[in-house]
Amino acid sequence: MATIDLNQMLTKIRATQWALDEFDWNRPGAERITAEQWPKLKAFMADLVWIEHIGARGFAALAKIAPNDTLREIYTYFHAEEQRHANAEMALMKRWGMLDGDQLPMPNVNIRLAIEWLDRYADDMPLNALGSVIPMLEVALDGALCKFLLDTVDDPLCHDVFARINDDEARHLGVGFTVLELQGRSPLFSQLLRFTGTMVDPRMLLGVLAYFPLLNRMRDNLVKLGLPEDKLYAAINRFEKIGGRTEDGRRNPWFHFISAHGKVMVNRRNRWYHAPVDALVEATNHIPETWMPTVPSWVKELNPSPIV
Repeated sequence: MATIDLNQMLTKIRATQWALDEFDWNRPGAERITAEQWPKLKAFMADLVWIEHIGARGFAALAKIAPNDTLREIYTYFHAEEQRHANAEMALMKRWGMLDGDQLPMPNVNIRLAIEWLDRYADDMPLNALGSVIPMLEVALDGALCKFLLDTVDDPLCHDVFARINDDEARHLGVGFTVLELQGRSPLFSQLLRFTGTMVDPRMLLGVLAYFPLLNRMRDNLVKLGLPEDKLYAAINRFEKIGGRTEDGRRNPWFHFISAHGKVMVNRRNRWYHAPVDALVEATNHIPETWMPTVPSWVKELNPSPIV
């Protein structure tokens, strides 16, 4: 994946927008979802919908702090695309009888806490932090979750929808890794100072407390659903391979931090990491509903209707 020209990418993004009403949501194929698959697939799709919206909220924050108009417009498109992906995935859930009417899937507790952190603090985070985390999430989404879904589901419409989604995600990855490299071009000393300052920011520490348990829960849920662990390792290795393809990428401290964390996160044998993070996951399971943050207003932008 070569470093891209952002102006050319913006032109391509404008030309490749699509809508849900381009698909025939009543075409045959929904009956291929088996009774055994159905409950596991419903849980997987619900999490996938909300992961898309975590990405959308991240891109909305990046659009506000983008250093130039081109990147700002790209991130604005990416925000809308992630919302479209979530809506398309909910339309599939509705097609498979997993949602009734305008019902929305319920996010798990760790996703709710991550959304709350994004809503409160993402707009104040520096570009080098958010702009480096997003490519890792996109790699996991594109390289593990979506491929697992397509290997599991035999519905042809699902494959057609995800062909569009995956095309979008490929552009998200191209921009993400380009920005990661651009951030590595400034003097190393100043990068390390910014990195250290961000990591000791109490808001970032709260983000870590939300992010690490979310990844552990998602990792374990995927393995329980049947995702081979080697697919997770492959996704993490892809981030390291592409992010470290150039000297600029390797000079970015966030690249090294996120890459190292990804390897530890997927390796269940590392008890020094997983024991305390699993304890956080267990603790979040006992948070009373009355203590949970209210659902943000932008959730109303989710729409399970296939005509949006």
